[in-house]
Amino acid sequence: MSAFKPAPASAGRIIIILGALAAFAPVATDMYLPAFGLMAAHFGVEEGSIEATLSAFFLGLAVGQAFYGPLIDRFGRRGPLLAGIGIYTAATLLCLVAPDVTVFTALRFLQAVGGCAGMIVGRAVVRDLFDEREGARALSLLMMVMTLAPILAPVLGGFIVTVAGWRTVFLLMLAFGLICAVLVWRVLPETLPPERRHALSLRAIAATWAHLLGHRPFIVPALVGGLAQACMFAFITGSPFVFINLHGASAQTYGFLFALIACALIVSAQLNRMALRRFRPPVLLGAALCLNVVAGLTLVAVAGRHDLVLLLIPLWFAIGSLGFITANAAAIAMGASGPHSGSGSSLIGILQFSFAFAVSALVAGLQNGTAYPMTVAIAACGSAALLLWSLARLAGGRARA
Repeated sequence: MSAFKPAPASAGRIIIILGALAAFAPVATDMYLPAFGLMAAHFGVEEGSIEATLSAFFLGLAVGQAFYGPLIDRFGRRGPLLAGIGIYTAATLLCLVAPDVTVFTALRFLQAVGGCAGMIVGRAVVRDLFDEREGARALSLLMMVMTLAPILAPVLGGFIVTVAGWRTVFLLMLAFGLICAVLVWRVLPETLPPERRHALSLRAIAATWAHLLGHRPFIVPALVGGLAQACMFAFITGSPFVFINLHGASAQTYGFLFALIACALIVSAQLNRMALRRFRPPVLLGAALCLNVVAGLTLVAVAGRHDLVLLLIPLWFAIGSLGFITANAAAIAMGASGPHSGSGSSLIGILQFSFAFAVSALVAGLQNGTAYPMTVAIAACGSAALLLWSLARLAGGRARA
């Protein structure tokens, strides 16, 4: 951990910084989506090879989080976070000079390994500072801040790709990483005091993970949140083909359509913060899962019609419901992680991006010239999440009886 002592920061300022850190992933995924066609032409490959770089990024997010959880429980939050930002910025710089798509794909993997530090540390810092209900409200605010990234990134990316080419997109990613490094260095405090840190050993890590994986109050909401969040990654992977190829949107129009859908997350995150004043996180999670499934099934029903507006309406609600689902599921799981919040945050991230990698790869690999790979994936992930949550609640009710 750095010896530099940052200036005191308010809770609101900390949340804003954590939101920026959590935005590494959406910035690095959403901003270059409008450039898929240009990048395929530049590297001389099919567009599916560029979609694979997105899957590699999701895999890197899953793998990277396996390391940061134990590290931040042992060394505190700031040091590992700064190291992760360093890896992200270095890989982003090298992406600009990658000689072929194979090297570029490997660098995207490393970029994700570094960038995922912000998400891990963000959840752990919220757990350090807030209880379950206030943590859910803080995570909703965090999501509202970070959701600005997927709203602005594709719009900005579409404009940049049109005017200045795809490399400029990665220059902006690089600048964003450097700005976040300065903010962490100057402002973000250390929230894990030395007396609450744990020894770093493979046996201790394995024991902690085994405990969390077998602890139903933690693993059920973690799995539910990961399955539901996979809906977003199915949308991210499939939407360039659906919007641009099937419905004829330009790169800039794609950015605006993507932003329109992403706005649903801001609306739902704000509604979730207000609803948490009256309802507990499990109640809101169950209701949002039902909405997600209804919207997902409707999405499949209209996918065969060549009507973009008809597609956008259920898609808006399916993605918007995630503003309730992810914040409440993460808060419930983190509240059940006990003294191992770093490892708990790590496992949540591993599950989330393992599902993201699998769903993204399936959507790309099963592309058949229709919207069905994307829409069926969204409906299937949401249905699986609702089924798991319902069965767990039913089993819990029987156990209490």
